[in-house]
Amino acid sequence: MAKKTARNTKGRIISAAWQLFYQQGYDNTTVEEIIAASGTSKGSFYHYFEGKDALLSSLSYLFDEKYEELMARIPEDMDRFDVLMLLNRELFAMIENSIALDLLARLYSSQLVTRGEKHLLDHNRIYYKLLRRIVSEGQQRGELRADVTVSEVVRVYAMCERALIYDWCLSEGSYSLMQYGRTMLPRFLDSFRAKA
Repeated sequence: MAKKTARNTKGRIISAAWQLFYQQGYDNTTVEEIIAASGTSKGSFYHYFEGKDALLSSLSYLFDEKYEELMARIPEDMDRFDVLMLLNRELFAMIENSIALDLLARLYSSQLVTRGEKHLLDHNRIYYKLLRRIVSEGQQRGELRADVTVSEVVRVYAMCERALIYDWCLSEGSYSLMQYGRTMLPRFLDSFRAKA
């Protein structure tokens, strides 16, 4: 129970922070405002984060929460390739509609120069666990090619998502990330579908 409470506290801090970042900008948001908006304490904040900058890497936590929420609603009999495409569309819609472009760009640039943990590549994240489960189920059900390892399919899927997000940041959001992902991701990943 304590682990779930801790996760909820950390999640509330992260959600409040990113909502404030989106509404008023990263530079205009204070730690005190994050604490107030999350309904937590200063001690709780500093237990999980060294400061506001540490929250930049927490965006992957929000992505993981989104995936968990979506997986709970997806029909069990839905084709696993289609599940992957749905998860991508929903994630890209969330990014496009609630994550400030400059913050996303900061996250990506911080991951390029960091010498420590690279959150986007952490294979213990819920994101990677769910992708492995979906791909494995797709292979068992004959929907995805079984002659390619689960790890390779997941690696390519994640790489394609990162590439699309990175390009969207470079292009300063000049096009719809969700619409472009809807068009391009199936093209990139179609070779992983099992052929009838």
